[in-house]
Amino acid sequence: MTYDILVLGSGPAGLAAAVAARGRNKSVLVIGNRWQDSPLAKAERVDNFLGLPGRTGLEMLGEFHRHAEALGVEFVVGRALSLLAWNGFSVTVGSQVCQGRTMVLAPGVVRADKYPGEAEFLGRGVSYCATCDGMFYRGKPVAVVGLAPDAPAEANYLKSLGCQVVYVSPHRPEGLDGDIPVVRSGAVAVQGEQTVTGLEAGGTVLPCNGVFILRRAVAPTDLLPNLETADGAIQVDRSMATNVSGVFAAGDCTGGPLQVSKAVGEGHVAALSACAYLDRETSRITTTEGEKT
Repeated sequence: MTYDILVLGSGPAGLAAAVAARGRNKSVLVIGNRWQDSPLAKAERVDNFLGLPGRTGLEMLGEFHRHAEALGVEFVVGRALSLLAWNGFSVTVGSQVCQGRTMVLAPGVVRADKYPGEAEFLGRGVSYCATCDGMFYRGKPVAVVGLAPDAPAEANYLKSLGCQVVYVSPHRPEGLDGDIPVVRSGAVAVQGEQTVTGLEAGGTVLPCNGVFILRRAVAPTDLLPNLETADGAIQVDRSMATNVSGVFAAGDCTGGPLQVSKAVGEGHVAALSACAYLDRETSRITTTEGEKT
């Protein structure tokens, strides 16, 4: 199924965008981590959201999510790992490909600097998706840098393919296959020549052909390299449109203030702008087809 709007992010901005789009009768798929894992869910009390004072972050997000579900918003839980912008947008989430005509980026702030060598060897041994690229490393040594809750399962999957897996993390995680060795380290560096040859971790170099860096979220600029940013924030106009046609952004990813009310307002505007974009595209296609006949 091709949705009218793909929303990347299940926090306040993404859910507000989804609700506003459903109000315009557009089909919406929200892609993101479990809403219970949102940073807002850890807030003990939120007093500055109009009309809903005194809620915990978990209570507020629960109300937002139930509102979206009641309106028919659909959800896929997982990380957006890759994005193809052609004839709409195709987003890979694990082994699933989700398609949409427009997109609203609302991933929050991806608080992670790249490791040394990560950007240089992306696509040449560095990957963000074990399910996507694991088969290329059957029988070969790989390192998994586990920074996401599903990283142990991804490492287990690589082992099941026949990869020689080493897991790198400050602590041994639950759910990791007992046969997978763990190198305890929080700082790593990718090494290589034309392609990856090793990962420096824990004061030693682990020889490997592939490095899977599994964070909670992939930065929007890794999904859309031509996306314009400034000081780490996605650049948008007053309609929340980015420089990429058909792509809008809202919430913390567009910069401060990092407030729920700002995220919700921007999400609403982004969705209405995406709906207007869809309506213009539909009208343009209808007019073109009419001229041909």
